[in-house]
Amino acid sequence: MKKDLNYIQALEKAIKEKYGEQATINPKQLWDESTEKQYLESVKIASKKEYNNSISQEKIDVDGLLIPKKLFNKKELKECSMCQIYSFNKKDDLYLNKFKVCYKCYLCKLEDKKDG
Repeated sequence: MKKDLNYIQALEKAIKEKYGEQATINPKQLWDESTEKQYLESVKIASKKEYNNSISQEKIDVDGLLIPKKLFNKKELKECSMCQIYSFNKKDDLYLNKFKVCYKCYLCKLEDKKDG
């Protein structure tokens, strides 16, 4: 394929008129060491944010359910407010954090609501 230099020049001129001078400048001309440092710093910040987001969205398998890790508190409530039973079960942890009762008491509450 032969390059038609007149066509390329006309195309470049049309791009320059429509999008401005910046559209036809080679980006390498504007890049220097300070620009490189700023770019690398912004990449580091973005990758840190992405890593922190991936950690917070990490999921834990609890009896076949995938639950986000952020739902589990550092201060874990281990004792049910209804039956006063101390639990080591992860499923109970979830219900204790969200509803302040263990899984069994939660099911009893649901059955009471259905009956009444």
